[in-house]
Amino acid sequence: MALSDPIADMLTRIRNAGRAKFNSVDIPGSKVKTEIAKVLKREGYIRNYKFIKDNKQGILRIYLKYDRNQNSGIYLLERVSKPSRRAYVKNKDIKPLYHGTGISILSTSRGIMTDNEARQANIGGEILCNIW
Repeated sequence: MALSDPIADMLTRIRNAGRAKFNSVDIPGSKVKTEIAKVLKREGYIRNYKFIKDNKQGILRIYLKYDRNQNSGIYLLERVSKPSRRAYVKNKDIKPLYHGTGISILSTSRGIMTDNEARQANIGGEILCNIW
């Protein structure tokens, strides 16, 4: 089945798995999804991720992170830019999310990065999602 928005599907699978307290979640793989998972790992929102090759497009397995009270490491996960309505931002218009406690993931000309990295690199791009 073809998806119209594979990134939103990825975020929904992570959100649902976190609410169901799953240890890991499998997502159809792609390069963009792997880069988003790399940012989530680097920022500490997930424990780890692994790309599993198969005869098709591959599977991206994401290992979710919980605290000692079994609360998910991701409180809010929302898609900003959609296929029907893209959200672009210039470097000077990138604002901290939730007073710096959350991050925005941007797709820039230098790859997928957080809002802080984009501000430091002095580049803008398309806001893919917000995480808190």
